[in-house]
Amino acid sequence: MKIPNSQLLAAFPCLRAVTAEEWAEAQPTVRRFPAKTAILQREEAALFGMFLLSGSARINRIDEEGRESVMGILAPGQVCALLVLSGLSGRDYPGTIRAESEVEALFVAKRSFLGWLQIHDEIRTAVFGGLLDGMLRIGEQAGEQRSEPLETRLAKALLRVASENGPMLRVTHQELANEIGSVREVVSRALRRYRGQGLIETGRGWVRIVRRDGLEALLGD
Repeated sequence: MKIPNSQLLAAFPCLRAVTAEEWAEAQPTVRRFPAKTAILQREEAALFGMFLLSGSARINRIDEEGRESVMGILAPGQVCALLVLSGLSGRDYPGTIRAESEVEALFVAKRSFLGWLQIHDEIRTAVFGGLLDGMLRIGEQAGEQRSEPLETRLAKALLRVASENGPMLRVTHQELANEIGSVREVVSRALRRYRGQGLIETGRGWVRIVRRDGLEALLGD
């Protein structure tokens, strides 16, 4: 398949280093995914490396008891840290990546993906620089979950998703709870308070922001 160079290189300028022969060996393919669908799970991670070209995706870690927690949000130009580290360590991918909005992603053979990290300085620098940024964000988020009130964290999560998708959010109470490190029942009570204050409207599987300024006021300074 012919790679859309303008879109690809806009998101990942480092991939200019890849030669025509290396592209052919990688068997690249670009796939589109609607919102709320799985982009990458353990089975696919054993075969492919992935580069997000457009949209946003949620990285979920699944523990041994099957519980999910949000490890981060993947934006265009970023590579999942868990995907890289599991590949380099030879371990199974410990989670799943799901589309938050409609997304487009480039898939290449895993052998090529890992090889490029070792061969090309530009790719290694860009990817591992992104991994460092991601780890720092995870640390910041953990600190916020310990110090910020739940309603502040929830308002921040709603505003973040709205910035990607507009005021109508296709999101469940459980997904919001996973993102902010809480439980569904607590999030549901907070959403009912927001609805009573006229900040949002809710239904099964969706939240619509009515007063963005009201949510922003919950963030403080």
